[in-house]
Amino acid sequence: MTTKSSKPVFILLSASLVLWTPSEVHAQDSSRTAEGREYAVAWGSHHLCAGLFVVGRDYQRGSDDVVAEDIAPFPGFRWEESFEYEVDWDNRRVTVRSPDGITRSSTYYGDQGCVIHQRTTDEIFFTPVRVPSDLPDPAEQLWPMGDLDWHAPLSPKADAAAFDSTLDWAMNAGQNTRALVVLYQGQIIGERFAPGFTGHTPQISWSQGKSITAALVGVLVEQGEFDLELNSVAPVPEWHRDPQDPRREIRIRDLLNMSSGLDFQNYGDSDTLRSFTSENEHFLIYFEAINVFEHAINQPMDIPPNTQFRYRNSDPLTLGRIIRQTVEARGENYHIFPQRELFDKIGMRDVVLETDTYGNFIMTGYDFASAYDWARFGLLHLWDGEWLGERVLPEGWVQFVSAPSDSYNGYGGLFWLNVGGTFPDLPRDMFWPAGHMGQLTIIIPSLDMVIVRLGPSPGGYAGYMNQVISGIIKALGVAAVE
Repeated sequence: MTTKSSKPVFILLSASLVLWTPSEVHAQDSSRTAEGREYAVAWGSHHLCAGLFVVGRDYQRGSDDVVAEDIAPFPGFRWEESFEYEVDWDNRRVTVRSPDGITRSSTYYGDQGCVIHQRTTDEIFFTPVRVPSDLPDPAEQLWPMGDLDWHAPLSPKADAAAFDSTLDWAMNAGQNTRALVVLYQGQIIGERFAPGFTGHTPQISWSQGKSITAALVGVLVEQGEFDLELNSVAPVPEWHRDPQDPRREIRIRDLLNMSSGLDFQNYGDSDTLRSFTSENEHFLIYFEAINVFEHAINQPMDIPPNTQFRYRNSDPLTLGRIIRQTVEARGENYHIFPQRELFDKIGMRDVVLETDTYGNFIMTGYDFASAYDWARFGLLHLWDGEWLGERVLPEGWVQFVSAPSDSYNGYGGLFWLNVGGTFPDLPRDMFWPAGHMGQLTIIIPSLDMVIVRLGPSPGGYAGYMNQVISGIIKALGVAAVE
């Protein structure tokens, strides 16, 4: 079985040769090294670019607000007061510079969002594509395809005052919630938005995009590209060239269950030694201008597939590579495929899927969608993959993504699960897409309910959401049907 080497690093200090191990090299906050500062300014350039041009604050010339509200307050972004930034409004490019002259930039490319450029060039290696929705104005279509008649009154048995009080508390509990939408029996029964945000504002959804990846695989299954059992080995040509390559055994199912066994390190954004280094393969895709698909598939294996759940971007990125090669082999446009074959079919109009500099979707984190988009996505899964009489996802697909994997009962097919009681006060059939900093689309089949929450939480959102959802259920006076 192939594994990564951990070779010593030789560093010349004061003309003396010192032998250090990799962990000792980073025996300080990695963001303070030259490498770490470069990654921090690259990450900052992306977030500022996306906040202005994807979320849509450019008309306000609100760059200072984006830094102050979306980046600087959160230690994980490693933003420093001494960082300088410049916004080229004409070219929609953001450049961030550290005090020692380290500079990185990101540019807005329309429907492909903001792309981080490589160090030495502003060139990108794909042709941006316009991805218009084929849908009419939402104000002209009935819910759920549009926004007409989207709201429904509370049931007479509901405690309206308690319901409103719960939503009001949720918006003022210090969690930076910018959108909260509650759906019951298919209709919106309550919503709240922070100033400057609406139900159609695309917000960064982070790893909720992993569940979009799962849905796109489901679309391809419905179209006959893969079998519903998903026991076929992953069609990654690089893994099948050598008969001895253990990656040959990885199935599509294993990738959906985050149990591929690929050696893909995830040090998060709070490891002071390794977060902002190239060792952090999971996060490297967010602050380095690499080919994210090649980065994923070219990793070796260190444990057999389907033996251990490990939350690592390698698996959904590999699925993204499979989606791209499958769609392009049919002669279709990869960048348009999600809109035509998924979003347009269920009324999602505000989605922006960002790419790397090679045009690969980074749907493990750089995906933007509105609260109403996520509400519809939740309804699609609440309704077992069927939408107004049309099957979008294959029969049995939702059962698969919401069922525990062989290696962990808290995770299914790129969806989180409450089977094991992650939220002890809430129904066990609850499942959800989840993203960094508290981006959540809660689906509760036994209550016929979907709850969407968006906004950059500073932390502690699990207990907060448990309280919010419990308060909503209690106010509505509904009970789970097991």
